[in-house]
Amino acid sequence: MNYFRTALLLAGMTALFMGVGFLIGGKGGLMIAFVVALAMNAWSYWNSDKAVLRMHNAQEVDARSAPEFYGMVQELAARAQLPMPRVFIIDEPQPNAFATGRNPENAAVAATTGLLHSLSREEVAGVMAHELAHVKNHDTLIMTITATIAGAISMLANFGFLFSGNRENNGSPFGVIGSIAMMILAPIAAMIVQMAISRTREYQADKLGAEICGRPDWLASALGKIAGGAARIENDAAERNPATAHMFIINPLSGHRMDNLFSTHPATENRIAALMELARGMGARPAAAPSGPASGPWGGSQRRSGPWG
Repeated sequence: MNYFRTALLLAGMTALFMGVGFLIGGKGGLMIAFVVALAMNAWSYWNSDKAVLRMHNAQEVDARSAPEFYGMVQELAARAQLPMPRVFIIDEPQPNAFATGRNPENAAVAATTGLLHSLSREEVAGVMAHELAHVKNHDTLIMTITATIAGAISMLANFGFLFSGNRENNGSPFGVIGSIAMMILAPIAAMIVQMAISRTREYQADKLGAEICGRPDWLASALGKIAGGAARIENDAAERNPATAHMFIINPLSGHRMDNLFSTHPATENRIAALMELARGMGARPAAAPSGPASGPWGGSQRRSGPWG
């Protein structure tokens, strides 16, 4: 995802935000939304990654607090020829992971405790390689800013609906009907913008992640387990912040509410099939797993207590 496409998406999200402002307050609302959008874009560029990590209560770890997990990410980052990202763990039983940050020099990767406890070491390596692929492809800036602005669009749309009864005094040309349409269509439009980049982005990260760890079948196996876990275990933080759902490796939303409009991931079965096809093309020569004791929290015969429980 290059910087031109980043700028293009930001322009589209800004225009959508301004359109919602126009529906709420007419020309005055349009101008206010324009100023707010400029400030939001500047803030999002520098701070949206921190905001997303806070939304999910991610806790930073290092080589002392989580030596095996941190060491795995460190080795994978070296394989990908990337600077070492900040590493976070989220105390969340649903298995999942995401990456964030405005560029590879300011990137962060996060995994849930559910992921670290339910997947083998090789599968965790495949997942983290996928997240580092997003960093290498410069996807993380667009993912994080899109999450911030999409959430703001939804909140602004709901705000406009709450105050639609006073529409005759605020200059909006569409009245109550316009406010209802805005409440319904603005989040859908934000979701469509997210979907415009999500599917190819995930497939590309799957492919590059498989190349980084050397074993597409590790990631394929992980995707199947994560999808099954996400279907069974609700992620409360993601449900409260559905606009961040596209950042995760698998959609974390339960789909029990309208939040599933933000489900932007391609079908897991198709991703697994593409990875297995890649595995066949790469041949049978396996890559060595990232170094670390086999009896740790990923796939040994005995789990020992670690910094994530």
